[in-house]
Parts: sequence; C-alpha cells; structure tokens
Amino acid sequence: MEALYRKYRPQDFDEVVGQEAIVRTLKNAISSGQVRQAYLFAGPRGTGKTSLARILAKGLNCVQGPTPTPDKVCNPCVTIANGTSLDVIEMDAASQRGIDDIREIRERVVLQPAEGRYKIYILDEAHQLTDAAWNALLKLIEEPPPHLVFIFCTTDLSKVLPTVRSRCQTFAFARPRLADVVTKLRRIADAESIDVPDQALALIARSARGAYRDAESTLDQLSAATEQQVTVQAVLQLLGAVEEEALFRLIDLVVDRDTAGALTFVEELSEQGQDLGRLVADLLEHLRHLMLVQHMGEVPDSLPLTEEARERLRAQANQLGEATVIRLVDLLAVAVEDMRQGGDPSDSETRPPETLSEPPPSAEPPSLELEQLREAWQRTILPAVEERSIPAASVLREAHPVGLAGDTLTVEFPASATFHRQLAEEPKNATLLAEALYEVTGRHLGLAFAEGEARLDHGNGHGQAAPAGGPDAGRDAEGPGRACKRDGRGNGRRRDGHRHRERRRRDQADQDRPEGNRSKRSRAARGHGPRRRQRGDPLGPQPDGDEAGRSGRGRARRPRPARTRPVSVKERLRALPLFADLDDEQLDRLAAATSELEAPAGRTLITRGEAGSGLFVLEKGTAIVESPEGQHELGPGDVFGERSLVGEDVRRTARVRAQTDVRCLAIARPEMERAIAANSRLADRLRQLSA
Repeated sequence: MEALYRKYRPQDFDEVVGQEAIVRTLKNAISSGQVRQAYLFAGPRGTGKTSLARILAKGLNCVQGPTPTPDKVCNPCVTIANGTSLDVIEMDAASQRGIDDIREIRERVVLQPAEGRYKIYILDEAHQLTDAAWNALLKLIEEPPPHLVFIFCTTDLSKVLPTVRSRCQTFAFARPRLADVVTKLRRIADAESIDVPDQALALIARSARGAYRDAESTLDQLSAATEQQVTVQAVLQLLGAVEEEALFRLIDLVVDRDTAGALTFVEELSEQGQDLGRLVADLLEHLRHLMLVQHMGEVPDSLPLTEEARERLRAQANQLGEATVIRLVDLLAVAVEDMRQGGDPSDSETRPPETLSEPPPSAEPPSLELEQLREAWQRTILPAVEERSIPAASVLREAHPVGLAGDTLTVEFPASATFHRQLAEEPKNATLLAEALYEVTGRHLGLAFAEGEARLDHGNGHGQAAPAGGPDAGRDAEGPGRACKRDGRGNGRRRDGHRHRERRRRDQADQDRPEGNRSKRSRAARGHGPRRRQRGDPLGPQPDGDEAGRSGRGRARRPRPARTRPVSVKERLRALPLFADLDDEQLDRLAAATSELEAPAGRTLITRGEAGSGLFVLEKGTAIVESPEGQHELGPGDVFGERSLVGEDVRRTARVRAQTDVRCLAIARPEMERAIAANSRLADRLRQLSA
C-alpha cells in the first residue's frame, strides 16, 4: 500500500498549498515563455520542493504544453508522476555528489529529449555536491543546450556556491501556516474516510512544525493504529505532545496563584505518562506566544494556532504581566539546562506559582562594621586593588579607614600625604577602590577622603605600626616564612621566585617593631640574636657575651642591637645627588611613581621593552648597559633610559645586565617629565650625567 504522503503528493499547481508566490511566478513564466535554464528551490524539509519541481517538469513536457495546467493524463505527465520518464532525471546529490557523476551528466545532456520538449535534471539535496562538482557544472548551467533545464532542491542554501546561485533563479520555500497544514490533512482524511476531529488535526499539524510530509506520515500512522478512528487522546499518546488545553490551564493556575492546583495538575500529567521534558518545551513555546501578543497587541498570523486558541491566548496575555512572563521563561530555561545535565524536570515544574509569578525579593546586603574593614584593609582590600592597578595600591597604602556611615566609607590620609589623597580622589583610582571593596565585602560603598594625623595601622589586625607608603607596607600580614600575593578573592598565592627577597624584607621590618609584636619566627631563624646553648657547651661566657651558670643566675644580658628604621623611597631619592634640589612635594610625587628593581649577578635587569618606560637610577652594585653605541659600565648613582627626557637621550638602552647584585629605582616617565619641567637644575644634572 502506498504511503499517504506519496499518494496525495500535489499533481498540478492548483493542488500546492502554502507557496502561492512561487506557484504564481512559475505559472506566469510558463505562460509567457520565460522559462530559464536553472532553478534553485530552497527551504525546510517537507515543504514541497521536489513535488513542485515535478509539476514544473509536467508543465514543460505536457502534450498540451508548455502549459501551467498540465492534463495529468498524457504519457509525459503520467511517467513524470511515476518517476519513469526518460526526459526527467531525478538524482540524489547525497550519493551522486562527485565530479565523475557530473561528467556523466555533461556527456548525456547533448542528447535530445526522447518524447518531450525539454530534458530536465532534478538534483535533490544539491547542497551536498562537492565544490569540484559545482565548478564542473558552472559552464553547463550558464550556457546549456536549448532543451536543458536544471532544478536544484536544497535544505541548506548557504552551502550552495555563490557562483551557482547567481546563475539560477532562486525560490525560498516558507514553512506553511498551521491552517494550511490542517487543510491538507482534512482533505486527505476525507478522501481516506478517516474519522478525526479538527482538534486532533491541529495537534498533528503543530507537532509537524511546518512539514507537510511529517504531518501526513503521522496521520497515516494514527489511522493504522486506531483503525481510522483517530482521537485527541490517541494523538497525545502517540506524539507525547501536550494538549493546548493543558498549557492554558497551567498558566491560568499561575495567574490565580493556585499553588495546590498547579502541583496537583502537574502530578496528574506525570501519572498519565506525560513527558515532563516535553511539557517544559511546550510551555516555553506557549510563553513565547504570550510575549509576542503582549508586544504586538494582536495574535500574529504566523502562530500555529486555531481560532479558538487565538482568542484564549489574547485573553491570557492581558491577564499576565510582561515581567511575570519573562520570569517564567527564565525559570523554565534553567529547567531545560538542568535536563541537559541530567536533572529531573519535575523539580522545576512543581515550583509554587507564587515563586514563578513574582520575582524573588532582592537579598539584603551583608552586614559590615568598621572594625572588619580595618582588619581587611591591608590583608585583603589593598591586594584586590593591586590586582587592578599597582600604582593605585601604592597610593592607598598611605591611608586607612576611619569611619563607616551607612554606605559611605571614610578613608583618611596623614596630613603629610596630601598628594596621595589627591591621587586617590581621582575618579579612576576611586573606582578601583570601590570595585575592590565590593569584591571583598559584597556591598557598594561610597567613598569619602580626609586628612588626619598619622596613627597606628589597623590593617594587620594587631595594631602595630606599619611604614606608610613604603615598599614593605602590609607585607608582614601574610605570616612568617611565606611570600604571598593575594588574588581578587583574598586567597593566598605563592610567589616562589620572590620568596627569599620577601623574607629579607620581613626580617628588616621585624627589627623596627616593638618586641611583643614581632613575627613568631625565632631570632635565630631571622639571622640574628644569641645562639641557643647546645648539649656539651661549656658553662662559661658564650661567644655573644652572655654569662651562664648552672643555676641560670647572674647572666650578663646581651646588649640588644640598635634598631634601624627602614629607609623610605622618598629618603632614598633625597640621598641621590640628582634629586638634591627637589622640595618635599616634588619628592613625594616622584616617590609615588617609583618602584624598585633587583637582579642577581649575571641576570638581566632591564629588557629592551622595559627601558622606554621612564628613568632608572642605579642604587647598588655595577651593571653593563648594552646599547646601539656599544657597552657602558654603570655604578651607584648613574642613570639610564631610552627615550629623551631633556631634549637628548639620557643613555640609549637596549638591555641592562647586572655584573654584581644590583638594585635600582625605576621612576615612571610622566612624573619624571613633570619634575624636569618644574626644576631646571634637574634637567642640567641629567645632561651632565648623560654626557
């Protein structure tokens, strides 16, 4: 028995449904004698491309033709309908896609038609031809014999070469409307004496999603399963589809905030064997229709709905708010993603309607106290700023939080750090601090900057004084024996390459702290202090001067070594002859823009890419400058760079290699230029040093 979709394939132009524009164009072309050598039919599956290609072939080769109304009874029409015509060759490009198959066509097209006027080649799934096969067809498509017509059918127009599309007349087949598919199904059902209600036909048409062949195959399957007595329940059972009434009822329960009713209804659908995953997908489509109606003010004709469903959709769109619809779509999208990950869709489907229809209230911001900010300032907040900008973090190390009023944090700078406060108030730096505060605290805080007296730093949580603005500020909070850098979430991250240098810096900072606030590392581990007595040592005076007896009494206390205060960057700059004439404000500006570089003997201190960023002053050790002019040896106090700062090159630098352990200060170019412009003697000294 022949399948319904083949038995009821359209046989002439009048039987084609849903492609009125294409049918009208082809009929007019045949009537006016404007038939072209190549046509390209493109569109989704099951929309009638191959059927219309056969009808066009009938119109061209009919005994009464060429005619837009073939008689369907002559030998050419009958053989074309049966697929046995010698003049109409149908090829499956999915299996005959190579250049050898195209060569065979080129050899045959020179032959005249057997009984008709035209030799017509219909290539189905033409997009699967190889590029070489298309290129072999180009000349034949452009200049074919007068009796040759090509009809290419494809479901993927983008894969057809542009050179081919430009030589063909292209027709885009659209998906039919729901009413068109229902009309076709009703015609078939009446012809086959199938008892089926219109609601069942609408469900079949909706499940086909615009493909005639899919809808007709489903109707054929249902008629066989139900002995031609098709019911709505049979359609739902076979397709697993959700009845429109169920979708409308579920949304009505959401509108009414009937939590119990919604849960009970979903449970009933599940007990009936309904696929809840399909329910989620159909409900998403229903909500999309509601959004279209809400924004357009009417039900679009393109929606696959019956007239009764259109009225209900319009009424439901007026009852449900736009924000609620969007919220529902978001929640169901999460359910779809959960199903892809293997989750149970019933968890999302059974959510109470109150939760679905109302967006959740905004969460209260976390509580925050000033003492928490003080403790986290050096430990977490400044490292978070440093992740975004190292210069901004250097500026803020001079400050500390002193007040929290509502959502406004007051940050105080010492009276001697006016310049740093001005830099912190710049929008760019203030924004960086606000972002870091939000990342650490979870609250959007406003900022206020003030000046006050120098005070103990609360950043380390112990109340010890920390050197403001120095390179060691806040280092000791990381704990003994580590060199860490905080990431944006406040987590520690080892920097093994700088471990020993950081350890030396902490030891130096320890010396300047009160005895009770020093880090827990032993004095011997920090490299100074008395050696612990070992077994077998004599009881007399020890090498460090301590007196020890068996009773432990009468010991001579070892003199405590004099504490040395870490020298700040500003003081180190002042000690250099180059900056002897600068005042305190200018030195503050330079110190804020200065960083320290170190390198062991034999290693590269400055690369070519780094040399142009400003001025470098060697503080310790000796180094070799490799420049286009040759090699130069540098000692403490020498300067080098690459770009002109005083009208001529300070010392053109390609690379700086350390001869001994070296340390230098790197001053950013913009601040150095401002200092030169404000102090003529500084420019003169630079010229002398570069001579």
